[in-house]
Amino acid sequence: MAQTSGSRSLRVLVAGGGVAGQALAFWLTRGGHQVTVVERFPALRATGAQVDLRGQGIEAVRRMGLLDAVRDKLVEEKGVAFVDARGRARATIMANTSGQGRQTLTSEYEIMRGDLIRILNDATAHDAEYVFGKSVDGLDQDEHRVVAHFSDGSSGEFDLLVGADGQGSRIRRAILPQDSDPYRRLGIHTAYWFVPRVASDTDIRDTYMVPGGRQIMRRSHNPTETQVYLVLREDSAEASAIHRAPVDRQQAFWASRFHDAGWQTRRFVDGMAASPFFHSQETVQVRTDTWSKGRVVLAGDAAHCASPYSGMGTSAALVGAHVLADAIDRHPDDLPTALATYDAVLRPFVDRIQAEVNPRLLRLGLPRTRRGVDAFQAATALACYLHIPDLLARRSRTERGGTWQLPRARHDA
Repeated sequence: MAQTSGSRSLRVLVAGGGVAGQALAFWLTRGGHQVTVVERFPALRATGAQVDLRGQGIEAVRRMGLLDAVRDKLVEEKGVAFVDARGRARATIMANTSGQGRQTLTSEYEIMRGDLIRILNDATAHDAEYVFGKSVDGLDQDEHRVVAHFSDGSSGEFDLLVGADGQGSRIRRAILPQDSDPYRRLGIHTAYWFVPRVASDTDIRDTYMVPGGRQIMRRSHNPTETQVYLVLREDSAEASAIHRAPVDRQQAFWASRFHDAGWQTRRFVDGMAASPFFHSQETVQVRTDTWSKGRVVLAGDAAHCASPYSGMGTSAALVGAHVLADAIDRHPDDLPTALATYDAVLRPFVDRIQAEVNPRLLRLGLPRTRRGVDAFQAATALACYLHIPDLLARRSRTERGGTWQLPRARHDA
């Protein structure tokens, strides 16, 4: 633990051991603070889908001194193909590996979430205290302390509580007004899981579009496993509620919605039950006017989920942890100023990446009719034939985070 001379060491509780929570633990322990991370799962949750790093997120990892570790675990994904019912590519958008301009649909830094989680844990486990199988079920606070009430009936006192507990954050519900709704719903739902890889699964991500606002994606991250993603455009109450149902009901829902989709759907659906994990969620953005109240602050998706369609969710978690920890390091004796600084510095970046998600454009990519699917594929094929995606990427001067620069922090590596 690198205690800085003359600074005050704070007792910080981080609720959530994902990317944001562990990145924050990295920076806070580097600043000499006493950090406890509580994670409701019984062990490190090193599972999940493929994620990518872009722009400012890559810079955040570099400042942590972890870029080489990330490079060692990168998934080789060469591009994205839009395929027909026979699996033939109608159009392919390759990754931009020129070193210039903007990333395309595939980033140069594609990594499995589980690998990134393990990298962060290896970098923090010796300095931060990790407690698994425990969650924060309630809190009380005054001007001097925050008391966290845990799921096992115990309590603890801290100087600061950080809610890094995802888009469904319990901590956020505890500090926002009861009638507030932080979600911007996009009318899109996603499920993903793994199936065994077969010889026809390549290093190009396949995207198959189905009438009815449906999409299937296949991407392979190692020699034995392939990821399956089902995407559904639906505004029904049933679709919004299904993600809270038991897993067997979730799987039945997805199987029913895609039973007539064709392509490799039968293979994918048959593999659901045997998958090492299954996840179903509504695609939303989290938008709130404030990220803190007193001695409680939000980080990562709990504060500013931009949705997977931003391409910046993981990067935003890493960037936000860097900004929050630096604000705390600079004002350890004045948390109101620290948390106000965090908000003021980070919000322009968050506003930019959230604005990149346009629901109207998303609906164009999830057509309801066969004519709409054919039109999308024809337009994409023509654009690729004319090399338009490649030219736009190479000539772009900014990534999705725009020109916003990650500020220099006191404890950058």
